[in-house]
Amino acid sequence: MDSPKPSEAPESKLHFLDYWRIIRVRKAVIIAVFILVSTTATVITFFQTKAYSSKVRISVEKDVPVMGGLEKAQSYTPYDPFWLQTEFEKIKSQSVLDLVIKDMKLNELWAKKFNPDGGALTTEETRLYLKRQINVQLARNTTLIEIEVISEDKQEAADIANKIADIYKTSREKQRGDLRGRGINELKKKHKAKEVEIEIMQKSLSDMRTTNSIPDLDDNSPLGTATLNTETLRQLERNRVEAQSDYLSVFTLVTNLASKSRAELRSSIATAIFPPDGGLNELLSALAFAEQKLASALQEYAPDHPDVKRAQAVAELTSKQVDQKITGIMEGLETRVRQFKLRLEELDAAVERAQKKGISLAKTYRPYFDSKRDLESLKRVRDALGLRIDSESVESALPTTIVDILDHAEPGLVPVRPRTTLQIALGVIVGLIVGVGLAFFIEYLDTSVKTIDDVERALQAPVLGVIPQNVGSLLDEGPESPHAEAYRVLRTNILFSRKDEKLNSLSVVSGGAGEGKSTTLFNLATIFAQNGHRVLIVDSDLRRPSIHKILRVSNSVGLTNYLLKQNSLEEVIQTTGMPTLDFLPSGKLPSSSMGILSSAPMKIMIQELKRRYDFVFFDSPPIMGVSDASILASEVDMVLQVIQYRRYPQPMTIRAKQMIQKVGGNLLGIVLNNINMSQDENYYYYSGYYYDYYSKHDDDDDDDTPVKPRETKKTAAEMAKVDLKSKY
Repeated sequence: MDSPKPSEAPESKLHFLDYWRIIRVRKAVIIAVFILVSTTATVITFFQTKAYSSKVRISVEKDVPVMGGLEKAQSYTPYDPFWLQTEFEKIKSQSVLDLVIKDMKLNELWAKKFNPDGGALTTEETRLYLKRQINVQLARNTTLIEIEVISEDKQEAADIANKIADIYKTSREKQRGDLRGRGINELKKKHKAKEVEIEIMQKSLSDMRTTNSIPDLDDNSPLGTATLNTETLRQLERNRVEAQSDYLSVFTLVTNLASKSRAELRSSIATAIFPPDGGLNELLSALAFAEQKLASALQEYAPDHPDVKRAQAVAELTSKQVDQKITGIMEGLETRVRQFKLRLEELDAAVERAQKKGISLAKTYRPYFDSKRDLESLKRVRDALGLRIDSESVESALPTTIVDILDHAEPGLVPVRPRTTLQIALGVIVGLIVGVGLAFFIEYLDTSVKTIDDVERALQAPVLGVIPQNVGSLLDEGPESPHAEAYRVLRTNILFSRKDEKLNSLSVVSGGAGEGKSTTLFNLATIFAQNGHRVLIVDSDLRRPSIHKILRVSNSVGLTNYLLKQNSLEEVIQTTGMPTLDFLPSGKLPSSSMGILSSAPMKIMIQELKRRYDFVFFDSPPIMGVSDASILASEVDMVLQVIQYRRYPQPMTIRAKQMIQKVGGNLLGIVLNNINMSQDENYYYYSGYYYDYYSKHDDDDDDDTPVKPRETKKTAAEMAKVDLKSKY
């Protein structure tokens, strides 16, 4: 049967159970760190010095500009976080704290507290200590400021908080008063300067008026005569525009009528002129009637009939009258055009004369009236300054408060530090977090083999068996031991993995020392022997033999004696307490025979042993340190590589596999050894049911139900076959 191929390397994704596995495996680290951190936090908490807090609450009004713009109302904003933050910094400023230190004599008071071996503290040192004890913040859901001071002395904390509030209030009020006083003085200087400027300008205006004989008719009207001339000019301009409009309308009408024929003129002139001409309309009606009568006569009589001639004479006479009337109307329109044109020319001349006169007056009167307007502006500024001075003087005399102390600080009743419950809870939480974090960090640094997936992904080789922890000799534990079932699974998988039934020699190797290869080989051979096969165990680890200790037999004569032709096989092979299991010890290794395993007698002996026994098992030293393991791997039919759980890094196990393949060894698969089944759920599905099975078997024995041991073994083997088929 073909050996099973290793499954494809699965994606390296952590499941919740993987995290839980790490926690269980590293629980000792987690518990140690947790206890250390939480105990340290608890001890520090109980040994911390108690500190008390005192708070003073103040109401602070925003400083509006003391000297706002003229005629500009002061604006107040209810909440400005940037301004409040500025006030926080002012409260903790050097100017405020230095006054607190001076008034309360903190340099001397804190000398023994912070500098027991020296003299008084400097102001800079005391200010530094004081800042650490002050916390300024906004009262929740208000615009009030809370000044908190924390100190080991509850009364001292309250006194410092109240003193800070008092000094801050005094400094704010003093600063505001100084600013207001300087502002009022500056306003008075400006007011006096404006008075002097007004007197000079009034004298200058009087001289200008006398010199230029300016008729300032109305002192309330700064333009005087110039204003009257301007109104006349505007009226003349309006009249000129109206005359121009009349002229253009009549001129356009006459031009349009003159371009028409006589017939077109008769039909359109009546509607073109306004108001309508009554005589023209009567003549046009009479002409239409005469032409209608002439047309009727021509239909009844011949052209030379007297009635026709009379009607024709009437029509011709009426037509002449119409033409004469139209000619008269056209002459009247032309006369109106000439009249409008003449009026327009007169108004143009009048506007031109008025403009020249206005320019002349403006040149003469403009400086005077400009100066007069400037004088009025100066008077308004002077009056506004006087009003502002009076307002500020009255306001400065009124009692105002920009800082109001609402709640004075009282000595604290309960210490605010240490917060015993909180600090201990944080210590417990931090200890747990640090412990778990350290466990995962150690797990991250640990590159050893942890799971079957690690092996199959790194080595690309199948896992044939998983051996639990604390496995001893199966000869001592007996065939019904729960540990035996793990080796039965391994035996079954080996049998299924052989390509040929003639392959019956097997060596168990490992990358490093102490991975349990000798115990694995011995117990595996015991399982084969218990199954009825004739089995021989060869202790070919010549440097550190150990199997004779398990069997409690002598190692004085063995493999080396046979290979050196000192004894025969019958003399060196020993029997054991199991009839189907024999043992060939390693014997003593002379220093001159280090390469004895690569000799021709060794190869001949292997063939002879294969012929005599159903299975021959060769123990070997670690393959990474001694060449004997590589020699054995190349000479036997099958090789198993033992990897101990969480012992050596993966690169070492990979290198061991490469060395087996390099010498041509037939690597059947991997055996994971020393697995803690109770802590690692990854392996429970693989062999955990062995214990459940035997636990149930023990219960059945208590019920006096007869169970044949051979049937139990057979059932376990069948279960192992099912496990192998389902896995590969």
